[in-house]
Amino acid sequence: LNIIWIIGKNKKVKYIGNIFVVSLSVADLVVALYPYPLALVAVFHNGWTMGSLHCQLSGFVMGLSVIGSVFNITAIAINRYCYICHSLRYDRLYSRRNTCLYLLLTWMLTALAIVPNFLVGSLKYDPRVFSCTFTQTASSSYTICVVLIHFLVPLGVVSFCYLRIWTLVIRVKGRVRPNPKRVADLRNFLTMFVVFVLFAVCWAPLNFIGLAVAVNPATVAPNVPEWLFVTSYFMAYFNSCLNAVVYGLLNQNFRQEYKQILRALCTPRALFTESSRYNTEAIKSKHSPAGTNNNQIKVNSALH
Repeated sequence: LNIIWIIGKNKKVKYIGNIFVVSLSVADLVVALYPYPLALVAVFHNGWTMGSLHCQLSGFVMGLSVIGSVFNITAIAINRYCYICHSLRYDRLYSRRNTCLYLLLTWMLTALAIVPNFLVGSLKYDPRVFSCTFTQTASSSYTICVVLIHFLVPLGVVSFCYLRIWTLVIRVKGRVRPNPKRVADLRNFLTMFVVFVLFAVCWAPLNFIGLAVAVNPATVAPNVPEWLFVTSYFMAYFNSCLNAVVYGLLNQNFRQEYKQILRALCTPRALFTESSRYNTEAIKSKHSPAGTNNNQIKVNSALH
C-alpha cells in the first residue's frame, strides 16, 4: 500500500513504466485482504468453517495474487529491457495508451490462467497450511502446466531480459561518462533485479515439489515431509512482503518516503507539510519519461 501511495505522490518516481510496479503492489496487497484473514480464522478453529463458496473464492483470489505477481514481474522485466536495450523505440512502444493496454493484457492473462482450476477442481482446503489453495495432486498434467506456464516460462523470459541488460551495462561500462540520471536508472534496474531474484528463490521450492509430485504422484506425494511443504508454501507467500522492503533498501526515493511516512505516523501534521512541499517541487520540476531516455540514447550510440 505504501508503494502505491509513494508512486502516486512523489513525482520523482511517478513515470509511466512504474505502473507495473503499482500493479505488482496491488497483486501483493490482494492476498492480504481476503485469503489471509480466512486462513487465520481456520487456524483459530483448527479447520475450515466458512463453507465451500468462501473456499473457492479464497483460492481464486490467492491465485489471482500469485499469478498476477508472476506476470507483473515479467512485464516489469520486459519494460526495463526495452527501456535500456531499445531506448530509441521505448517512447513509441510504451506510450501511455500502449502501456495501459499491456497492463490490461497482463491481468487478462492472469484471470485466464486461473479459470482451469475450476474445471480441474484443484482449489481445495489444505489442512497443512489452513488455506484453500491449489492442490498439486488434483491432476498431474495440469500441475506440470502450472509449473511450466506460471513459473518456468516467466523465469526464462525475465532471465533473458536481465541477462541482456547486464550484458549491455558491462559492455558500455567506462565508455559512457556517468551522470545522475544514468546512475538512477541503473539503481532502479538493480532494485527490480533483486525483486526478481527473491521471487525465484522464494517460489522455486514449492514449484519443484509440485513438479516432482506431478511426475510420480503415487510415490512422491506421500513421501513429501509436511514440514518441507509447509516451509516452502509460506516461504513462497512471504515473498509478497519482501518487495516493499527491497524498494525501501535499494531506492533512495522510496527510502525517503518511508521515513516521511514513519514521521507522519508519529506526528500527523508532518504528512500535510510534506505533501505541500512535494506539490511545490512538482510545479518547479516535472519528471518527463522521454527525458530519462537521453542517457539510454547515449548508451546505444556508444555501442555503434
